[in-house]
Amino acid sequence: MQIFPTQHSTLSATALGPHISDLYNLGQLSGRLLLRGVSDTYVLTGTDKKYILKIYRDVHRKKEEILSEVELLNQLRAGGAAVSYPLADRQGQFLLPLQAAEGLRWGVVFTFAEGKPAMFPTAEQLATTGREMAKLHNITSGVKLPYPRKGYDHDTIFRQPVTVLEPAFAEMPDEYRQLQEQADKAIRQLDALGIDQFPTGYIQYDFLPKNFHFDAQDQLTFFDFDFAGRGVIANDLMTYWVHFALHAVLGRQTKEKSDIDFQVFLDAYTAVRPLSDAEIKALPWLHVGFWIFYMAFNYEHFDDFSSQYFNNGFLRERVNIIKKILDVYAV
Repeated sequence: MQIFPTQHSTLSATALGPHISDLYNLGQLSGRLLLRGVSDTYVLTGTDKKYILKIYRDVHRKKEEILSEVELLNQLRAGGAAVSYPLADRQGQFLLPLQAAEGLRWGVVFTFAEGKPAMFPTAEQLATTGREMAKLHNITSGVKLPYPRKGYDHDTIFRQPVTVLEPAFAEMPDEYRQLQEQADKAIRQLDALGIDQFPTGYIQYDFLPKNFHFDAQDQLTFFDFDFAGRGVIANDLMTYWVHFALHAVLGRQTKEKSDIDFQVFLDAYTAVRPLSDAEIKALPWLHVGFWIFYMAFNYEHFDDFSSQYFNNGFLRERVNIIKKILDVYAV
């Protein structure tokens, strides 16, 4: 019987462990599905080590884009950045072909980021994050990758996503109008700050604490560069800034404490890599695009992995969060 057309299969974790064991010099492995999402993520457990296997979806990442992510991480590792990096198989290949029901999918095995995220980081962790992110940006600002990655600019962060989202707001015209106004104002403010003169390079574009871990010795490891692309480097600082802005506007801690924490991070960052006043002032306006970009991504892909929460309430909440943060920080 012919396989029925398939949109998004889930490969067997039980079968993947031995399969990877045969192809890589990693010893006997067992597999466990960790997350089914943008890409499917598995934990591979050996005798004394763990690894991460990511299996990409063709509708999200083509082979060339994955190769560029691999090259970026290899260059970051070579430059001494604190990143989870890809591992090659016995033949020296980084991309693992897997024939799924929907067609060929590509997997990559990564080193495991020991530890856990710091949702309320200590001063030492904040300083470490600042130094390591600056070191990473000193590398990515000069990187050249073999294949193109999707970039980040006014069109891809603001204009195109707002257009994509219009049908999603069909029952909420007032909220959609507010979103358009937020995007338009952010673009004007960023242009006034001279964003076209800001330093650029490859950015990770999701440096929320969930995407880097601290181990028991407070050693940091960045991971999940799936959305890496060229753009204004201040965007990466913005994604970390969002974490503290949310703490403040949602009442998780005082605004004073959030501002102090982010300043500790910023002081450590600027000790390694300079930032202009305009880049720092741009963070609240860049954050508008962060929410809009990922809302649009969820809308375009929600039937695969996020249908549990993508609804009118989710969209309304996001628009309100943008407003709350701007009300507090866009002064």
